[in-house]
Amino acid sequence: MMKKLNVAVVGAGRIAGHHCRNIAQNENLNLVAICDLDLEKASQYSKELDIPAYASYRVMFDMHPEIDIVTVATPSGMHFEHAEEFITKYKKSVIVEKPTFMKISHLKKIFALAKENNVEVFPVFQNRYNLAVNRVKAALASGELGDLQIITVRVRWCRPQKYYDLSPWRGTYAMDGGAISNQGIHHIDLLRFLGGEVEEVNSMMRTFGAKIEVEDTCVSTLKFKNGAVGTFEVTTAARPDDFEASISIVGSKGLAQIGGIAVNELQIFTPAPVASKDASEDFSSCVYGNGHNKLYQDVVSHFAKVKPFPIDFNDCKNTLSLLHSFYVSNEQSKTIKPAEEQESQRLGEPNEELASLYRIKG
Repeated sequence: MMKKLNVAVVGAGRIAGHHCRNIAQNENLNLVAICDLDLEKASQYSKELDIPAYASYRVMFDMHPEIDIVTVATPSGMHFEHAEEFITKYKKSVIVEKPTFMKISHLKKIFALAKENNVEVFPVFQNRYNLAVNRVKAALASGELGDLQIITVRVRWCRPQKYYDLSPWRGTYAMDGGAISNQGIHHIDLLRFLGGEVEEVNSMMRTFGAKIEVEDTCVSTLKFKNGAVGTFEVTTAARPDDFEASISIVGSKGLAQIGGIAVNELQIFTPAPVASKDASEDFSSCVYGNGHNKLYQDVVSHFAKVKPFPIDFNDCKNTLSLLHSFYVSNEQSKTIKPAEEQESQRLGEPNEELASLYRIKG
């Protein structure tokens, strides 16, 4: 029987609590500690789950050398720096929240360092585990929906100025990116997961609803390698509330539409309408859904050598390359091929002043 894996969480924002609870509920994992520069934030999970909290992950590692895996839930722009230190200095495997890393080159370096240090990297794209998503994927694979013809993403959410004012990293190219790299990244991943590789992207971006340096609106057209076409519309400038987050597929034999607060509802499925109920989940109690629980099960299975983790380097790289293609298309005002792995000039740009806010002092 495999020994329990010891896991620590670094970063104590909203998503960290969801990670902590799913780790604690897994009988093959042991939640060791949580860390955040703001000790008060970490302490709320410390009290809830009866684990020690730290303001310095260096102190945490000194106190808990038994840690096997670190969940990286810090601001997106710090994922690379933190993962690099956890891997090279402390020889820990890492679970990295979306969008994994801000730059394709960062992703490549982290996976290379992990190989050198004999540890693992696990990207987080939890919506791939949703029942609705997998029902549609199975229908595409079996031919139930026929040939893929059109795939459409529509995310119409509301993020007012007060949302971006919550933290200095929000709404910046260095630490966050805009509507597509923060809110839309899971739909970008699902474009590939369901539709296959994207051959061409043509993108326009605007900032309508907040005073931020990044986009809050992106409208794009897509061409898939399999011949299908698509449209991609993501905005956080909808007012006054969140209205829609959907991905729909027109196949030669039917239509499927997935919606809900986190692509958790199979709203339309014309080949077998009863499937809409069977493949829908209630995420009203937690917008993050059930995927993280299944993700941690897959991490355990990977270490137990039962099956490899389902998202490997190339899979993650292709999602990140697709993300960057939206930005590069907007920057260059032309159609971009994601396979060329061009990096945005803006997304993930260095900003030492911002980064210094999220580093351990001394």
